[in-house]
Amino acid sequence: MDTKTVLLIILAAIVALGLVLFQYFYQTKNKGKLPILLAVLRFISLFSILLLLINPKFSKQEYTVEKTNLILLTDNSSSISKYRETVNSILSQLNNSKSLESKFIVNNYHFGSALINNDSISFTEHTTNIGKALHTVKEVYRNNAAIVLLTDGNQTIGTDYTYELNNSNINVYPIAIGDTTQYEDIRIDQVNANKYAFLKNKYPVEFFVTYEGHNSISKAVSISLDGKKIYNETVKLSRKNNTKIIKALLEAGSVGIKHLEVAVTPIDSERNTNNNKKNLTIEVVDEKTNVAIVTEIMHPDIGALKKSIERNEQRSVRIIKPTETQLDEIDIFILYQPTSSFKSIYQYINNKKVNTFSVLGPNTDLRFVNSIQKQFIIDTNYPIQEIVPIKNDGFLKFDISNISFSNYPPLASNLGPITLVGEVETLLKMKIKGQIMETPLLSIISNQETKSVLLVGENIWKWRIQDFRNNQDFEEFDELIGKLMIYLSDDQSKERLTIDYKSVYEGNSDVKINASYFNQTFEFDNNAELILQIKNKDANQSFEFPMLLKNGYYQADLSNQSSGNYQFTIRVKGEDISKSGTFRILDYDVEQQFVSTNDDKLLQLAEQSGGRLSYANNTEALIKALTVDERYLPVQKSTKKIVFLIDFRIILGIMVFTLALEWFIRKFNGLL
Repeated sequence: MDTKTVLLIILAAIVALGLVLFQYFYQTKNKGKLPILLAVLRFISLFSILLLLINPKFSKQEYTVEKTNLILLTDNSSSISKYRETVNSILSQLNNSKSLESKFIVNNYHFGSALINNDSISFTEHTTNIGKALHTVKEVYRNNAAIVLLTDGNQTIGTDYTYELNNSNINVYPIAIGDTTQYEDIRIDQVNANKYAFLKNKYPVEFFVTYEGHNSISKAVSISLDGKKIYNETVKLSRKNNTKIIKALLEAGSVGIKHLEVAVTPIDSERNTNNNKKNLTIEVVDEKTNVAIVTEIMHPDIGALKKSIERNEQRSVRIIKPTETQLDEIDIFILYQPTSSFKSIYQYINNKKVNTFSVLGPNTDLRFVNSIQKQFIIDTNYPIQEIVPIKNDGFLKFDISNISFSNYPPLASNLGPITLVGEVETLLKMKIKGQIMETPLLSIISNQETKSVLLVGENIWKWRIQDFRNNQDFEEFDELIGKLMIYLSDDQSKERLTIDYKSVYEGNSDVKINASYFNQTFEFDNNAELILQIKNKDANQSFEFPMLLKNGYYQADLSNQSSGNYQFTIRVKGEDISKSGTFRILDYDVEQQFVSTNDDKLLQLAEQSGGRLSYANNTEALIKALTVDERYLPVQKSTKKIVFLIDFRIILGIMVFTLALEWFIRKFNGLL
């Protein structure tokens, strides 16, 4: 409390005392104890009122002891399922250790493809992403943590985890789970091939054969197409030359899904033969979608769109000027910030009824665009503004549930309100200066003759970069552009039942079939009953169950089905409407491709992060090391709390009580 406040309190006491003396003792004839009692009550009341008006503040220092977080991070993948008892025993030791409990706050997590805060460990995850798990812990706990990592060190997806915790103060103590003995092994490491091939063309298949051992060996590698061997070669490998790259050109002889198996002959003493073959599929098609990006300016958006569209081998992209005249082979036009020089392009589009994707921005001639087409009219003379994308969860044209648009940067636009003509559905809303607008940022427009997509902003290339920052790949952005291209290239009449599925699933971890059903007015029907009938053609087994309603579509999760070839039919109960298809689940588990624990990698992680590597048989030594490590001493923190007198309700209560008591005494003694 400062000097000024103390002086004010003293002054308040003097004022209250002076008023009381004047009221009760100045020129008064009343004597005895009653005036003194009334004077005391009046003094307390007046002093309380003045004290509340001054409202002094009081500070209080509170001290707390903060322990370091000890994160027990357990690999939940199927590759260490056979060491279940060992892992559970280690976790029990760590969680029940009194010395660790006294020094740390112990938290349990497990991971496969992502980090999960749950004590229930099943060892059934089909992928392992150690790097992502470490990154998530770093983001949550910042620098106040140490990590005990229980894993075999074999990562199947994600970036190299060795340097994930560089530039942080989090130390990792890996416990190597499994057999660290290095066995002789030969395997197919990686297969590279395009998803699509074109009829009567040759398509490349590249794969890596890797040998671990000390001998010189000679083994046969082969490629089989739908069970028939079409390629064979002998490779020679040794300890020094332990990897061979095989490249083959195969003929696309017929249209359809082609199942390829790449295999290498096992070694006689090999312990793990699951990694001696890999399966993949190639879809042979006899047509290609030709996309033209029409522009007269250079912009990074052009490259981003081209890369995303060409991720699908069924599509080719040309970048052309508005003066181009060879247009007959183009299936979709992307009109990038059109101006009056696009007149001949628009005339061709209007005559041929070609589907378009319009990207409008500050370089667009809006008056020209408004006059040359009839799908939308845009108000002009607006300043350039930043537009933040907001996902429309009610979008029904196709499934966008896997696209998050998380932290996507704003686009630049000078467009005003838009009047859209035809059947319109908003994919992305726009937010300007924190206000969600009615005007769509990305919308789908369709009529009886054409379909079009309208994006009212430039710098979409930043979205693709943000996607990589979020997920370390471009999958979400490329999926969005790919689905827009599918929508624009689909010239079939509108159907009430549509289905979305993959022809081939690599393992049964994510086998899902999606469907959308519309009523007779082509509005999404969320009250329909969709029944999925599925048959495993290899095992000759049939199943039937209802599809579940999700965010704007119906879904069936078939992740519990075994590998094999399947055919299915989706029918609408009470309607004569159905759709059928076929797919294949490959017998592939990437977690079973490793023979030994990668303790070398775990040792490198421990050294890089300032921890130490341990094994399953020396958990007690790890507990002791953590307990005596002075880096994890509890930290005392102080917190200064400031409280104002007005927050103490007792002062107000005293004031009310003394006033009431004084009134009662005066009333009782006939002084009122």
